[in-house]
Amino acid sequence: MRRVAVTLLCFTLLALGFPSSARAQLGARTLPRSLDQLSEEAAIIVHGRVVSARIEPHPQLRNLTTIVVSMAVSDTYKGKPQKSFSFRQYVWDPRHAAVEYGKGQELVLLMGPVSEFGLSSPVGLEQGRFRVSRDQKGQTVAVNGRGNFGLFKGVEKRAQVRGMKLSVRTVGIVHQQKAGPLPLVDLENAIRSFAGTH
Repeated sequence: MRRVAVTLLCFTLLALGFPSSARAQLGARTLPRSLDQLSEEAAIIVHGRVVSARIEPHPQLRNLTTIVVSMAVSDTYKGKPQKSFSFRQYVWDPRHAAVEYGKGQELVLLMGPVSEFGLSSPVGLEQGRFRVSRDQKGQTVAVNGRGNFGLFKGVEKRAQVRGMKLSVRTVGIVHQQKAGPLPLVDLENAIRSFAGTH
């Protein structure tokens, strides 16, 4: 009887608490968000490298598989500055999650708030997780799980409505940027503008 109750509780949590996460990891679409929306919804935004990532059951909800990620932080764009950052994320496919958070991987993460169950994930899932790398010219670039598609859609109009003054550089990015890798410095400047930390 107890096992049935625990199973029902887990299914309820999956249905109510983690639907977008489960669907996204199965390849379905999540609600598209642009960078200003991602930045506004994020509780903390960090840039750093993955130190460790381990798959393990949730400590209380044992039927839920999670990944615990620890990062060495090189910069904090929103939230309290810190040298390290750790979070626990619900995962549907552990193999996929392990690739997303490979040891040594350099990432910019726009993280949502921590839930009552101690779980957190990038805002918009793959949209709020940017992989940082060097392009063929040696330039440091960042690209999210959607290839930066729609990253600046409607940004300028929303900024005007809110009375937000964007930097000249950010306005230039908004006008020029299409899908594909974005110079890291431009991503940083835009995030700082949207998060109000410029």
